[in-house]
Amino acid sequence: MAYDAIIIGAGHNGLAAAIHLARKGWRVAVFEKNSEAGGAVRTREVTLPGFRHDLFAANLNLFAGSPFFQAYREELTRHGLGFVPTEHCFATAFPDDRWFGIGKDLEATVSRLESFSRKDAETWRTLLADFGSDAPHIFGLLGNPMPSWAAAGVVYRAWHAKGLAWLLDTGKLLASSPRAWLDRTFESEHVKATLAAWGMHLDFSPDIAGGALFPYLEGLANQSFGMVIGQGGADTIVKAMTAYLTELGGEIYVENEVKQIRVAGGRARGVELADGRSVEASRAVIANLAPQILFGKLLPDGAAPKPVAERMRSYRNGPGTMMIHLAVDALPNWRAGEDLKRFAYVHLAPSMDAMARVYQDAVAGIIPAEPVVVVGQPTAIDPSRAPEGKHILWLQVRTLPGQPRGDAKGEITGADWDSIKDAVADRVIDIVERYAPGLRSQTLGRAVFSPTDLERENANLIGGDSVNGSHHLDQNFIFRPVPGWSRYRMPVKDLWLIGAATWPGAGVGAGSGFMAAKMLAGR
Repeated sequence: MAYDAIIIGAGHNGLAAAIHLARKGWRVAVFEKNSEAGGAVRTREVTLPGFRHDLFAANLNLFAGSPFFQAYREELTRHGLGFVPTEHCFATAFPDDRWFGIGKDLEATVSRLESFSRKDAETWRTLLADFGSDAPHIFGLLGNPMPSWAAAGVVYRAWHAKGLAWLLDTGKLLASSPRAWLDRTFESEHVKATLAAWGMHLDFSPDIAGGALFPYLEGLANQSFGMVIGQGGADTIVKAMTAYLTELGGEIYVENEVKQIRVAGGRARGVELADGRSVEASRAVIANLAPQILFGKLLPDGAAPKPVAERMRSYRNGPGTMMIHLAVDALPNWRAGEDLKRFAYVHLAPSMDAMARVYQDAVAGIIPAEPVVVVGQPTAIDPSRAPEGKHILWLQVRTLPGQPRGDAKGEITGADWDSIKDAVADRVIDIVERYAPGLRSQTLGRAVFSPTDLERENANLIGGDSVNGSHHLDQNFIFRPVPGWSRYRMPVKDLWLIGAATWPGAGVGAGSGFMAAKMLAGR
């Protein structure tokens, strides 16, 4: 078999690259180790029949707003892609039975803010008013290769439109920790904690430099545009992408593991499959993989310069994640108020100090006494995911050690996740029960995916790191995945690296796959 391009890994970035190249006339094949495409975007009945759970990623905001979707909206929609919008985006329930949440209704958000701080309500209006003119420049930077003349053009246009002071303020935001930005912007600790929880979706505890951007963007983007999830499951995008790629003549081979990339004459020439077959690529081999896998397992020794290979193999992962999926009789009975049942996400992260302790425990190998819990309520928005009258809950536990060495409470013993995951899941359910009594009695089925299980499901999620690598400043922007190699081309000619380990990082936005494919195709 011979193709113009071979893509290793059928995650959404790999599929985006394949679609764009196929649209430009390239003959493309995608090889996937697992039995289904999707990578970290998969939906499956893991508790009971009829209950469809997003195994890992659930929020499709980035995809809905991505340049890739804007380019292929008509085709993907024709192949069944469907979004379900929600105006009630995210909230935090607090131990004092208060809550704060953000949705598209500005006056509702401001009213809730005023109950905590009138000054914060005024600040929010000001931030939102500025966001309309600020966001295009920020998203423009995130939507271009790093570095590139296009990115430089975004900065130049921002300087011309907004002035030097705005550029300096934005640079300060990009370098700030969540706590630094939140402390200088808001006065209510409840409001600060609600926004800071978004940093924990990546690997930004409140005191990590470079983390302020994510609470800022999530808060204001959700206020401005709302949130979307996939109709029937996040895999709606995968189904549509695979169908469209097939229509274009692209080929997808699941349960076809790539064992080695063939390199000859300093160029990537194709791949060797686990079953012994050899597949040729005349123009490019694109790896939608973690750098450690590409440079530690698939490239022959000596194919890449030793210093680069060593840095790639030393790429640093963030803490682990646990996913708990519940089939339930009803949505949680939130003590803080019935209105919380309408929100896509409810965070259980009581303060910035609590989040900082959780993160520090996790990176030290300690199971936190009270980890951060993200309670996703997708059937509050899309009832089709469960039988009539029933619901599912998506519980993401942040953050946990990839390899546990102890327990902050001294109750859980064991050094491997297979033996302790249910005990940790029980602790998490206990936490949710404090905020929503009766959850256990409402539960019909449960499926627990430990950090080890996440890596088994997707080898790129090393140590259960659901975002494929730390986003701290030394591994972000022009340093992602390592300095000098942020533009997808690798030191082996015709070899490319895409995925969450490359710029612009984690999230279901198809950014790296689309940008790399455009660079390959010339447009």
